[in-house]
Amino acid sequence: MGAYIVRRLLQSVIVVIGVTLVSFLALQAGGDPTYLFVSERASAEEIEATRRALGFDRPLHEQYLSFVADLTRGDFGQSLSYRQPAMEIVLDALPATIELTLFSMLLALILAIPFGVLAAINRGTAWDGSITTMSMLGQSIPSFWMGIMMILFFGLYIRLFPISGHVPFLTPLLAGDFGTAFSNLPRTIYHLVLPGIAVGTYSLARNTRLVRSSLLEVLEQDYVRTARSKGIPELRVLVHHALRNAWLPVVTIVGLEFGFLLGGVVVVETVFSYPGIGRLLFAAINQRDIPLVQAGVILLASIFILLNLLVDLIYVRLDPRVKLAGGRG
Repeated sequence: MGAYIVRRLLQSVIVVIGVTLVSFLALQAGGDPTYLFVSERASAEEIEATRRALGFDRPLHEQYLSFVADLTRGDFGQSLSYRQPAMEIVLDALPATIELTLFSMLLALILAIPFGVLAAINRGTAWDGSITTMSMLGQSIPSFWMGIMMILFFGLYIRLFPISGHVPFLTPLLAGDFGTAFSNLPRTIYHLVLPGIAVGTYSLARNTRLVRSSLLEVLEQDYVRTARSKGIPELRVLVHHALRNAWLPVVTIVGLEFGFLLGGVVVVETVFSYPGIGRLLFAAINQRDIPLVQAGVILLASIFILLNLLVDLIYVRLDPRVKLAGGRG
């Protein structure tokens, strides 16, 4: 197990290095990056002085090594738009995105499990056909279109939920202001309903199909037939024998899905004017604020890599049959 963890950590480090390389090359993709840091009225002498000051006159490999050295010190550069440290701005927006991502995942799981189980135990019936059809439809609808429809119907037509804004919960909670955090919680959830549904619809549809297929596979196993032949009630067979093993692929996809959702809420946050990392990066790209884009991309990639590692370890813990190359499962 220890050797496996070390090997996965080394793989994660390699991936992070790859992310930093891609982020660095993005700065060079638009030509000389010096022009991003000077005004349109700057003279040739000022441009050249800025180029030397920022090190853009050095060979590319030296610039990359300097870039990585700055990252190891936690220096992601200054945002060109905000004139503040880029990572501080990204970290300020992170709690809002985490709230939206967690809400979307919880919503998807709470509904996907009963829908998936209902479809599996009623295989071939109208229940199964209806749930499967709705799941396929949910995976086909773009999240931004779903968001627009939610705004038009629930926000503007029947005026049931707000169509923009955000009430923070994690920010005061992390600051130790528990009173404010929990007093904000009902309003936080109220503002998360529409964007949460827009983000979570695809996950709900995919998880429903995953629970259904996984449970159907487990229900065909010999130990389930044996449990039934012993006269054990069907509900107990389903809960204590079938669902227990059907969880494994669900745990894997849910863990990775958090990372995908965390980095995939850009459009939905923009549609709902939601103050998270997605909207921040969308604006930074439009403004060519490369340091801010780099900080956001590297942070999201690091979170996804960490989640990937945790999912692997949890999977091994849940299923002792998994054999680890170079170790024991």
